[in-house]
Amino acid sequence: MKRAAGRNSGRPQKLGDLIQRELSELLQRELRDPRVGMITITAVDVSPDFSHAKVLYTTLDPAHVEDAAKGLQRAAGFLRSQLARRIKLYTTPELRFEYDVSVERGDRLSRLIDSVKPKE
Repeated sequence: MKRAAGRNSGRPQKLGDLIQRELSELLQRELRDPRVGMITITAVDVSPDFSHAKVLYTTLDPAHVEDAAKGLQRAAGFLRSQLARRIKLYTTPELRFEYDVSVERGDRLSRLIDSVKPKE
């Protein structure tokens, strides 16, 4: 989702940051689904009309991604209702969870760079 330009462009980003903090706390303290396990919310991108939020996450174990995705999808309604209690908005954005490949890609590139031996 692209951020809207103009005078209101900061609001979706501020809301995304707030949702990221609240979701991280909810996942740590409230969610009991073992499939989710240890995940990190890396970013939340809120649409300009505040109706949708794309929640990017990563896991320590790439093999765990599919289970985490299923657990997060199942918990989306619960998490949204908990957010509505914590954040007073006219409407709470619908949550859509996506695995953040940028962290994995960055790690792979870093290892490739480290594997290249300097010329002597």
